[in-house]
Amino acid sequence: MILLRHGQSEFNLHFTATRRDPGIIDARLTELGHAQARQAAAQLVSAGIERIIVSPYSRALQTAAPIAQALGVKVLINPIVRERYAFACDIGTPRSELERAWPDCDFSGIEEVWWPLMEEPAASVTGRAALFRAEMAALPDWSNTLVVSHWGFILCMTGQSVMNGQMLRCDPQGPPPEQIIWRA
Repeated sequence: MILLRHGQSEFNLHFTATRRDPGIIDARLTELGHAQARQAAAQLVSAGIERIIVSPYSRALQTAAPIAQALGVKVLINPIVRERYAFACDIGTPRSELERAWPDCDFSGIEEVWWPLMEEPAASVTGRAALFRAEMAALPDWSNTLVVSHWGFILCMTGQSVMNGQMLRCDPQGPPPEQIIWRA
C-alpha cells in the first residue's frame, strides 16, 4: 500500500516556524498543501489505486479530494489512521459538520466526536498502527490501497518520518518497525 502524509496545513506552516502550537483546531491546507495534493494526484494516476482510506481530519480530506477525483475512487473514512492527539490541530471536526462539508463522503461509520479528548500516549498510536497493519495484511488487494494520513501514524507504520505530501510504500505483511522515535 501507499501511505501519503497530508499536504502542508496551516498548523504545519506556523509550527515549523515557531515550534509552538499556534492553536489552530482541525487545521486546513495552505496553498502549498493544495498544490502538494494535486501533485500527489498526478503521481498516483497510474499507480493502480482502487481504495483510498482517509483520516477524518480536514487536512487529510482536502489532500484526498483531488486524488479521489483524478482516480475516480471513493474515499473510505477511517479514524484509526488519524494523527496522535497532542496539539490543537488534533481536535477534530464533529461528524455532523464533516457530513455537511463533505457530502460525497460517508461518515456514518464514525462517532460524532471521533478524536480523543485528551493527549494520546505514543503507545496508543503504535497500537492503532499495529491493528491497521493486521487489517490491511488480511486483504488480498492491500497493494492497491492509498492511505492519506499523518506524521505520527505513518511513523508508527514505517518507522520513518515523512514530510507533508510525501509518499511511502508499506508492506503490511512485512515486519513492523522495531523502534519508534518521537520528536517534539
